[in-house]
Amino acid sequence: MTGNGAHVMEGVSVEVADAVATVSFGSGERLNALGMGQWDDLGRAARELASADSVRAVVVRGRGGVFSAGSDLREWEAADPDEVTQRFWRMEQALRAIEDLPVPTVAVVEGVAAGGGFQLALACDLQLTAASARVGMPISRLGILVPPSFAARISLRVGPSRAKDLLYGGRILTGKEAHDVGLVTTLAADGEVDAELGGLLEAWAGLAQGSLRAAKTAVDRGLQPLIAPVREMPPELATDPEEFPKRVAAFLHRHGR
Repeated sequence: MTGNGAHVMEGVSVEVADAVATVSFGSGERLNALGMGQWDDLGRAARELASADSVRAVVVRGRGGVFSAGSDLREWEAADPDEVTQRFWRMEQALRAIEDLPVPTVAVVEGVAAGGGFQLALACDLQLTAASARVGMPISRLGILVPPSFAARISLRVGPSRAKDLLYGGRILTGKEAHDVGLVTTLAADGEVDAELGGLLEAWAGLAQGSLRAAKTAVDRGLQPLIAPVREMPPELATDPEEFPKRVAAFLHRHGR
């Protein structure tokens, strides 16, 4: 992918302008809950961008002023435990593809970023977050067994005790609360997100691009002793076989989905 242009997949588009690639997803409806096709396309888009030498930064954002409430649970309601585990693995591959991008990445977090949606934000280097956004991992409410890779993305930012507190309670934090504990990197006032993003990208444009790539590589290599063991783990059972089906059914029924 070179120059300015756009590439559209299933609910996922990639637009390149001034050497910045913007990966957009969803329609704004149903809080941009992502189907497996969209997760696969996010991973595919990231892998294509990884080899685009002309791209100096990647922005990841949901359409309609909302990031993502996670996976589309309507696809999971009738799935057996092994199938759900494989879907988690496919989701993880998409997240890793974004983490492995060699250029700086930033998630624009508005509205809500929960569950897999929050993991998508954490897979980016930075999280530019609206003050009123709601973020967190309320997955224990659904009988989901937290994958080690999901837990690692949180604990690497806020430490094991805060990570456990967030996961145990299934709490949803405001953007400000998440910023105060170091869970997201940059806080923007509501209505100022695009201006903050423009300023960030402008600052990056004035720096040596080779140095930015080297800085990312240096930080990531330093974390390898912590990250590598988690990445080498095979897929594990992702849900409680007894709790997950009834909790997902109750959730979908309660929310009229």
